[in-house]
Amino acid sequence: MSLSVTYTRAAIGVEAPLVTVEVHLSNGLPALTLVGLPETTVKEARERVRSALINCGFTFPARRITVNLAPADLPKEGGRYDLPIAIAILAASEQICGEKLGQYELLGELALTGALRGVQAAIPAAMAAAEAKRTLILSTDNGHEASLVKHAHSRLANSLLDVCAYLNGQADLQQARYAPTDIIMPAEDLSEVIGQQQAKRALEIAAAGGHNLLLIGPPGTGKTMLATRLAGLLPPLSDREALESAAIASVAGSSLADHPWRQRPFRAPHHTSSRYALVGGGTLPKPGEISLAHNGVLFLDELPEFERRTLDALREPVESGSISLSRAKAKVIYPARFQLVAAMNPSPTGQHGVKHNRSTPQQTLRYLSRLSGPFLDRFDLSLEVPLLPPGTLSQASVSESSATVRQRVLAARNVQLTRARAINGKLTPGDIRRFCEISKEDASWLEEVLNQLGLSVRAWQRILKVARTIADLAEKESIKREHLLEALSYRAMDRLLVHLLNSLE
Repeated sequence: MSLSVTYTRAAIGVEAPLVTVEVHLSNGLPALTLVGLPETTVKEARERVRSALINCGFTFPARRITVNLAPADLPKEGGRYDLPIAIAILAASEQICGEKLGQYELLGELALTGALRGVQAAIPAAMAAAEAKRTLILSTDNGHEASLVKHAHSRLANSLLDVCAYLNGQADLQQARYAPTDIIMPAEDLSEVIGQQQAKRALEIAAAGGHNLLLIGPPGTGKTMLATRLAGLLPPLSDREALESAAIASVAGSSLADHPWRQRPFRAPHHTSSRYALVGGGTLPKPGEISLAHNGVLFLDELPEFERRTLDALREPVESGSISLSRAKAKVIYPARFQLVAAMNPSPTGQHGVKHNRSTPQQTLRYLSRLSGPFLDRFDLSLEVPLLPPGTLSQASVSESSATVRQRVLAARNVQLTRARAINGKLTPGDIRRFCEISKEDASWLEEVLNQLGLSVRAWQRILKVARTIADLAEKESIKREHLLEALSYRAMDRLLVHLLNSLE
């Protein structure tokens, strides 16, 4: 046999398209030619495969070897193609049995000694192989990732020799067993936050409806502490959601060994992070922070310190739940359904409306103008987190724990999913008209309030969604004026801007 075929998987975003590895041995000067749009790291497979075969005791064919990676127009990068190329060469030169290669998909980078190393994006490959009803053979380094795919048939090997012995029927390979780790809730508890009852209430509403939340207040009032407690109020991920999040982490090259299964991601990038770090990028685009926060929380502290272009790049993903990255070599779509939580000071000095505030209204407006109006419109709730009044610390009492609040959050979410098959924060305009009805009197009153504040139609929809969540927490079937009033109380940024504009007149 001078021709053999093996199968493997490429890594394009969270997709793993099939790649057919065709090897042909012909007469001519000894050479190994790789075709099929290989990147530099793939071209270097020639030396890795040659050394691995020789050091494992095989004969490297002294013939003209042509390796085709099909489809030819699909970009290929990384060392993931080493193992399928080596096995195809051995089968073409009749050094191993190649009769059953069509039942397997091979994935792994080879060391010069023949040891098999792990690769990135193993989870998408395992999912795709399971759907194609083939057995995936990969490195034991990727064993944990392969074990997270429930219906996959994955075999783990330590070296090229192990794979060859298995294909020849001389030995068996360890099977990756489905074994997700236990659910571990975050250690940060809401009861540790002293005072700030309104902020805790807003946090509960945000968790119950999946609403985006903006916390505004001077330094040291507990904004960051509150934000980090949000993950402990959210329900655990479903198996499907957990696998989606794990697949993105696998593509990004993050270690999943200690990743708690079904725990929602919490990402908190520094304010110096670039636009590409947040939304993703690269020649073959890699996921950014918004995709790593998929199904979880993205927390932006010191919000005005981020570049304005960076923040505006988040506007579309917040609405669509995905990010499309187009580059010369590939177009990749990553999921990015995250809950946005941000914290900021009300002025450059961190104070507002107190005698210690050294900022003029003009300076404060310039500071706040770093945030565009359309971006601020993406927040369902904005809340002032003030300094604690005197005596709060010395007379502080134990407040509700995260577990207690989480029970109410879960109950409210169950109501929402039963009613609309979506949480309130993800309702479409059509869903809002159907499930967030209010009386004509309340509608006229709310429209008048929004006109006074100069708010948009998007603000109208967001207030209705928040009011719907408040009603769900109160176990009410319809939205009443009291729910609208509370929803309007969480518009601190609008009130702050109105106050500053009035002070300039």
